Amino acid sequence: MKKVMAMLCTLLLLGLTACGTDRESISVGPAEITETITDSEAAQDETEADDALSTNSPGTVTEGTEYYQGFLIDNVFHSTSEGDIHYNVYFPESYDGSEPYALYVTLPGYEGLYFQGVASNLKSEDFGLEAIHYNERMIVLAPQFEDWRETSASQTIALVEYFLTRYNIDADRVYANGYSGGGETMSLVLSEHPDLFTAYLHVSSQWDGTFDAVAEAYLPIYFVVGRDDEYYGSEPTISAYNSLHELYEQQGLTEEEIDELLVLDIKDHAYFTEQGAPNEHGGGTFVAYDEEIMSWLFSKVSDTEETANRFPDYLEEIPEDYLTPASLQGELVDFYYETWESTTYE
Repeated sequence: MKKVMAMLCTLLLLGLTACGTDRESISVGPAEITETITDSEAAQDETEADDALSTNSPGTVTEGTEYYQGFLIDNVFHSTSEGDIHYNVYFPESYDGSEPYALYVTLPGYEGLYFQGVASNLKSEDFGLEAIHYNERMIVLAPQFEDWRETSASQTIALVEYFLTRYNIDADRVYANGYSGGGETMSLVLSEHPDLFTAYLHVSSQWDGTFDAVAEAYLPIYFVVGRDDEYYGSEPTISAYNSLHELYEQQGLTEEEIDELLVLDIKDHAYFTEQGAPNEHGGGTFVAYDEEIMSWLFSKVSDTEETANRFPDYLEEIPEDYLTPASLQGELVDFYYETWESTTYE
């Protein structure tokens, strides 16, 4: 049995090494250019190794053989619980698995679903393509599902969990956006597993999930929609923001603390027309070019401590007793200082 396991481990290592070599040799190409991998043995090796270990893994992967603007397209994660999940993925050339990289997950609207064509999400929306400019140490995952409801939500969770275990991902920098139907899917995902993500961008969509788990996780969310969005209107977005705002108020958060977690951005019609968008809903994809909004998303970093995203209430004010000299003077023998500051001093 030990010999069999040793052979399987060796096969897996060979597959991973070959795959990494091929990925590093591909550079980002110009728009509308598709590159074909001439040596497909690396992908085949990794697939065979994954198959051999399938009994102890959440699934196996069949890698794609073509690139679109730096994204390896039409990969398939054969999830043991959720079936086949198609996805496109961008790995920076510098990624070799030795250091943790951020992860960005972008869920498309109707035009980007898999039945619309391979990589149609990358061709109809630029969230993934624009994201690579914000962090050179970030992997971009662009799934293509068949729907925007419970099935796609379960597949999103399965795929993200696979990436978090399969690759060296910085768990404090896992970002996501959902546009239109993709936003509906992500709202269901966050209702179940807000802990998977650091921050979320909800674009031109509606919230189909619940809110309690999101509020308990203190997940930062940026809501943006056109005031007269032709498909959803702005009311569902406003309602979702208000629901979360109310939950945070019930938890005792101040307005300043809530503003750190929630942003409601209702765009006037001019925001879209000035960028040449045909309408407000379709113009939601133009948010990908909005540096202020995208920078907000990628600036967030999780705090894995229990005080995540909050300054401890008991440190908000200095007790009056601390401002007067002690009645009994003594000698300082030891001093221990615990801080929630994130600044590094040199």
